[in-house]
Amino acid sequence: MTVTIPQEIEDEEREQILERVAAVDVAKSSGMVCMRVPREGKPGLRRSRVWQVDATTNAVLELADCLVREGIQKVTLESTSDYWRIWLYLLEAAGLDVQLVRALDVKQVSGRPKTDKLDAVWLAKLTERGMLRPSFVPPAEIRQLRDYTRMRTDLTRERARHWQRLEKLLEDALIKVSAVASKLDTLSVRDMLEALIGGERDPQVLADLARGKMKAKRGALIEALTGRFDDHHAELARMLLDQIDTLTAQVGKLTTRIEELTGAIPAAQGVDPDGTTGPAAGRGQGAPVLPAVDRLDEVTGIGREAAQVIIAEIGLDMSVFPTPGHLVSWAKVCPRTIQSGARSRAGHAGKGNPYLKGILGEAAAAAGKTDTFLGERYRRLVRRRGKLKALVAVARSILVIAWHLLSDRAARYADLGTDHYASKIDKDRKMRSHVRQLQAMGYAVTLAPAA
Repeated sequence: MTVTIPQEIEDEEREQILERVAAVDVAKSSGMVCMRVPREGKPGLRRSRVWQVDATTNAVLELADCLVREGIQKVTLESTSDYWRIWLYLLEAAGLDVQLVRALDVKQVSGRPKTDKLDAVWLAKLTERGMLRPSFVPPAEIRQLRDYTRMRTDLTRERARHWQRLEKLLEDALIKVSAVASKLDTLSVRDMLEALIGGERDPQVLADLARGKMKAKRGALIEALTGRFDDHHAELARMLLDQIDTLTAQVGKLTTRIEELTGAIPAAQGVDPDGTTGPAAGRGQGAPVLPAVDRLDEVTGIGREAAQVIIAEIGLDMSVFPTPGHLVSWAKVCPRTIQSGARSRAGHAGKGNPYLKGILGEAAAAAGKTDTFLGERYRRLVRRRGKLKALVAVARSILVIAWHLLSDRAARYADLGTDHYASKIDKDRKMRSHVRQLQAMGYAVTLAPAA
């Protein structure tokens, strides 16, 4: 019989028994509130009070005053769509300790009727027993920055869709310029499109508008620009180009605003050699602390815009994630462990934050093309595990690096180099392994040093 030593597991700070709690089952126009407090005169018993509150500013403020008077220690909100925001913002402003939880984590209890009233009571009972895992809600300054970065991402994607629509329109007009030019947004192609819209149909005249290296492709351009571009194509192309120009201007305006917001956050600012800090500090020679965006920008695959998105999605206070493992688990860039008895397997990572996972995927794809440690890590993994898993692994490595850089403001990124893995190989052990394999195949092996 195998005897194992009992293992002690300490409770987390959130896992504590509370006496006075409240919970809100959130809907669009209202919320079902349950408040649980000790029953007067009967020690050990609880009293639940359930009522409906309109999801309006004045009604929620009245609720906040009531909860403060009752001495509520914690309020739990169900994260239903974006309807929870009015509750979180106003209750937090009233000084209450508010936590946001996923509906999926609290409602999957078989045999329990489904009503808003019972959901609110169940949510409150779980709150008082410390059985809920709160969601990550960044501070107000990071939430504001996140609104701007997400809007920029959405507009950039919409602009890409307009370019795809324009290419489809050109295909309908038998204009194959996208087969010659690398992209439609080059200056040469833009001049040709403007000329087509303006009424020019001669392919030789259009090909002469090429700039730089495109001039060497004049013959191919003449063939590609020979088509049936008519007035209705011109009208639609004009609309699409105007939309693209508008989106480009808006993206540029958002980028400028994001730079200003990031520089205004004290935790994101650098420090000059003389100890001064501010939006422009930490950029000169010998600066002991670089701005947060600049520190992340040094990582292979991460540019300034990617660094801004990472900061907006995970914040600057890494104490929320005690270890890098907590962060990558929250971001869903690591497989889930499923263990039962002697069997252990890896589960699906999950969806996670789409904006964070999207920018990490772009950074991993860019890093995989470089002659750096991350690039070598990608090439080693892609041979054994395939492209998708290799990209997720590199994205995880980038997120771990970001955690360390944001945890220690004085930290700087140092690339380990492409020979990092090769330098860790036990050459004698590898040599003996190859010799045994050759001997097993019937060969006599004699080793001699290379000349």
